[in-house]
Amino acid sequence: MNSNYKENLENLGRVGRLRTLKPLSGRNGCRIVYGGRAMLNLTSNDYLGLAGAKEIHHRFYAGMTDGNILDNFGLGAASSRLLTGDSDNAHRLEETLRLAYDREACLLYNSGYHANIGILPALLGKNDLILSDKLNHASIMDGMRLSSAQHKRYRHCDYDHLEELLATYRNSFERVIIVSESVFSMDGDVADLARLADLRSRFDCLLYVDEAHSIGLYGEKGLGMAEEQGQLARIDLLVGTFGKALASVGAFLLCSETIRGYLINHSRSLIFTTALPPVVLSWNHFIFKEMLTCHARRRKLRDLAAALRGELVRHRLPTDGSTNIVPVMIGEDRLAVVLAEAMQEKGYLIFPVRPPAVPEGTARFRLSLTADMAWADLEPVAAHIAELSERFRS
Repeated sequence: MNSNYKENLENLGRVGRLRTLKPLSGRNGCRIVYGGRAMLNLTSNDYLGLAGAKEIHHRFYAGMTDGNILDNFGLGAASSRLLTGDSDNAHRLEETLRLAYDREACLLYNSGYHANIGILPALLGKNDLILSDKLNHASIMDGMRLSSAQHKRYRHCDYDHLEELLATYRNSFERVIIVSESVFSMDGDVADLARLADLRSRFDCLLYVDEAHSIGLYGEKGLGMAEEQGQLARIDLLVGTFGKALASVGAFLLCSETIRGYLINHSRSLIFTTALPPVVLSWNHFIFKEMLTCHARRRKLRDLAAALRGELVRHRLPTDGSTNIVPVMIGEDRLAVVLAEAMQEKGYLIFPVRPPAVPEGTARFRLSLTADMAWADLEPVAAHIAELSERFRS
């Protein structure tokens, strides 16, 4: 049996798709130490630069006292929420999120992955249909597979195709749910939430939007692309995460009170897992309120992303999207690996993104910009990639 696993790993190595764990240390703002060298971190999801902000961490931990060290800063919940892992802090965080989004209810999950594999299977059964954007995150795909509902994928951001599927299949199912990310994690492009909401209303569907790569970055208060596009009230199930721009771990669902109660009783990834630790709940509450005030960070990040895209285009490097996730299309897996290693030699922490994370033939760099970077950090990046790409392709 082990020989089969070994052969698989050897095959992955031969085609440039072997993945390994990469220990990092020495975090200092947007820089981190890898392989003994300090590098500009272009692979992080710390979009607002909050995870690397020492001053913010000092302010958070300044609130720790002997009296609250366990309730607010403890390291273990030691049980699921449905047993003894629930807390006032969990409900306080849910209430803060609910009020910020002006929604009826909120429910915490341990991660975006827990949310996506727990919500869809709980809410949908064999008489239901899931219609999912083809480039939705793997956790959404896994949630569909765990559900007994039928599922189909529409072409990426092709809402005419989605409309065709709805016209064909809507009347054959009890419930139909449209599922999309708002900002797509590998291409950095954006869903048309108004069009999705229109289709949801026209065909009497539910609309499920994953805002993992959007929360903190868009909208007047940083509530995400749904706020930016004015669609918050038209989304039935809005999933957000703390693990990216909010510099933590955990996720939340904004929904109706009925859906919240139903999930508490039927969502297995909520019921059968240990609750988030007290310190995580306290930090999530603290950092969410901090995020609401990060207007300058949001503006700076948009400016940096626009400037880098301009440089990539000027150097004739294929890119896409419109967000702080800036892809650079390489194509061939092995070339992406070699170019990433060469960029690391120049002091840029870039890891190649290869299938199955992206479609075949679209290996790429996923340059992830953060608000604690300066333009001086980023200005040489496009020229370096262009020069190395020409060298290794010739």
